[in-house]
Amino acid sequence: MNSMPADARRPADFAQVRDLAAADMQRVDTLIRQRLSSDVVLINQIADHIIASGGKRLRPMLHTLAAGAAGYRGDQHIKLAAVIEFIHTSTLLHDDVVDESDLRRGRKTANALWGNAASVLVGDFLYSRSFQLMVELNDMRIMRILADTTNTIAEGEVLQLLNIGNADVSEEAYLAVIERKTAVLFAAATELGGLLGGLPPLQVQALREYGMQLGYAFQIADDLLDYVSDADTLGKNIGDDLAEGKPTLPLIYALEKSKPEQAQSLRHAIEHGGLDSLDHIIAAIRDSGALERTHQRAVAHADAARAALGNLPDSAYREALFTLASYAVNRAY
Repeated sequence: MNSMPADARRPADFAQVRDLAAADMQRVDTLIRQRLSSDVVLINQIADHIIASGGKRLRPMLHTLAAGAAGYRGDQHIKLAAVIEFIHTSTLLHDDVVDESDLRRGRKTANALWGNAASVLVGDFLYSRSFQLMVELNDMRIMRILADTTNTIAEGEVLQLLNIGNADVSEEAYLAVIERKTAVLFAAATELGGLLGGLPPLQVQALREYGMQLGYAFQIADDLLDYVSDADTLGKNIGDDLAEGKPTLPLIYALEKSKPEQAQSLRHAIEHGGLDSLDHIIAAIRDSGALERTHQRAVAHADAARAALGNLPDSAYREALFTLASYAVNRAY
């Protein structure tokens, strides 16, 4: 994390952000591979499948960038980044079982290949492995933040389960779910970077607020992509949220503004989780202006994330975090 020339200090797109984080992320990936190793063959098979599935590793990258923005010069951020990725991956394994998903990142899900029981149990393995790594850091502040975060994520999973098939879910209830399911892990990743760097409490809190707002923006944009992208680009089946009866923000907004006949179709789709009339549902959502409104809501959270960075010292890492706020709402997948 050495200083760099001024002309290299402003990553302008995701590729440049990834380049800035590349050295740290290579070390994180190496540690992930080491710590996923087990003498239980099935764990190794599923772990190898997860690693090969790729993904952007956005959450651990956020942590390494936040640590850089905080001026951290040690090595603990590598372990913490691996912990964050283990927690995230374990939730994906459990999510795919709950949602009965068979495609993620363009590949078969672990539960589709090895079954639900194996996926749940390997998810548990990843959770416990993350806590083993946490203990090695021997910092009660870190353990408290991550223990609280994992507990909150579990609450979010249950809240979302309660909302499935409910066409009367409010925007407030939807936001409560994505705060717990997605935003809190983003917030923990960035807060812990500030903590490692020894920033003053107000700046640590600013990094947490950045992560929280970025998490909102990212998930709202993700839910929007379920209706505007395609399976090849997105890496999962289009309409998955609707098939699972999840009332995400585009549907919630569409229900508020649709004509009675279209609203009836939307309610039926949510309550019965069917894709028989997906084209008509997407048309109803578009006609209502819900897609534009959802995008605007995501952009508002991205703007709030950028605003939270205002009090941090100027650096390439702060600029990278700034760029990620734009990327979160303008990506294609």
